[in-house]
Amino acid sequence: MHMANSRSTITKKPYAKALVFGIFSIASYVAVLTNEVTVREVWAKGGIYTILPIATVFFFSFVHGNFASYVFSVLGIEAKKH
Repeated sequence: MHMANSRSTITKKPYAKALVFGIFSIASYVAVLTNEVTVREVWAKGGIYTILPIATVFFFSFVHGNFASYVFSVLGIEAKKH
């Protein structure tokens, strides 16, 4: 009985998701850093362009946060459940 319960709690590790978000994260950083002059000029225009730095921060937070979460899951580091 105990063996059946322990097998049902085994979950598949998200290797593919970690890889996809890792590649997406690196590609995003490369895209911004290789176009740094254009990004700086456009993001600094003000007016309606003010939304761009804010959206960029949310985008990078989402992508990098998911990547980090999946890497931790692959490594077996999970939040403590109460």
